[in-house]
Amino acid sequence: MFSDFCTEDKSKEILQRVCAEYQQGVLTGDLCEDLCVAGRVEYKRCLYYENGKKVMAASWRGVPVVLKSKLENFSSYEALALLEYQDTAGGEEELSPLDVVFYATLEIKNSLGLETGTNLTLPRLWGQKLKENERTYSRAELASLWALLQQEEYTFLRVLQDLTHHVAKILGSCGHFYAVEYLAAGHAWDQHIFSLDELTLSPSPSPWSGQEKTITARDMVPRVALSFLEMVEHFENDFSHSLHLCDIKPENFAIRKDLTVVAIDVDMAFFEPKMRDILEQNCTSDNDCNFFDCISKCDKTKNRCGSKRKNSNLQVICEKIFRPWFSPTLLGAKAGLPLQVALQRAVQECAEIDGGEDAKRSWAVRKQLQDLLVELIQEDTGNQGEGPEHKTRRVHTARDQDGANGRFPHPYPCF
Repeated sequence: MFSDFCTEDKSKEILQRVCAEYQQGVLTGDLCEDLCVAGRVEYKRCLYYENGKKVMAASWRGVPVVLKSKLENFSSYEALALLEYQDTAGGEEELSPLDVVFYATLEIKNSLGLETGTNLTLPRLWGQKLKENERTYSRAELASLWALLQQEEYTFLRVLQDLTHHVAKILGSCGHFYAVEYLAAGHAWDQHIFSLDELTLSPSPSPWSGQEKTITARDMVPRVALSFLEMVEHFENDFSHSLHLCDIKPENFAIRKDLTVVAIDVDMAFFEPKMRDILEQNCTSDNDCNFFDCISKCDKTKNRCGSKRKNSNLQVICEKIFRPWFSPTLLGAKAGLPLQVALQRAVQECAEIDGGEDAKRSWAVRKQLQDLLVELIQEDTGNQGEGPEHKTRRVHTARDQDGANGRFPHPYPCF
């Protein structure tokens, strides 16, 4: 839909402008030299432009990357007030690493809605590196860092990539553009959601048997589903505040070659403090309290939405990803196998639970899903040596026993 604006000429013109400003000393970053001088960054194609956001595919030293910026021009970002103060002070005072930490921490707090006292602040992640450097930073470095920190997605990914492997990694930056690892994204139209064709999966040791095996599409689905469950548990329990995903769809996730699920579009991901602020709005009915995939209830006595989310990441993933994945329609003859029937029922229960209100039941459902997926992988691994006759016979027997008569659910910084 943005093809008229997302053109090769426009993309190359934007990158040329970035390089011109790099040559002038306006901006910098660890990607700039390769992009603008050494020619080690090869532009591939424009991916999309939307509301000023620019996204392009490129290759950096032979590694596929995605170049992103929330705004097209470096000058469109707010200038760092500290640099303006330095100008008015006559340039006599130099910025210390602690100055950088302080101002960057405030920006992260504002961007993510976190308090500076939590364990997700900049000093914990970058402060030690800054102290070890024991040097001042150029105007281009500080201006570039400030432009990056004004981009919520950059801030989110940069902070979390040191704490979890379930978000895309930032590989480098040049001015206001940053490079993110290129991953095989999901597709709503693909019955497996993630296509094996986009991955180079060599034989790898099976965690269940210790033997090497080639991962097939049949094996991939339960393994990726397990990674989704791990991601949900990680986002809920392993940070200072729960992390809410309010736009859950296949296109917003990707997988690495080891089948780890990765959140690649985090524009609609919020920590608990910011989530509460978003949900707590005026209302006349529960429908007024729906913020995409994050919903709460309307207190009609106060005409105010509750600040606590009613549903959960797990419930929405079960509803929008797992239920289509494990539906009888896609499973075909396998849908009648006892293990598949149990999994379908567990997914259905998971999709209907209000996980935000019943944490104990939500944990039990997640544990049941995890156990069933592990058992499914073990079963598939054990059946690899079976002949086609035996497999057909097993399916037929299971369908005779359980049937399908309506019993199944519907289907950097620069330094």
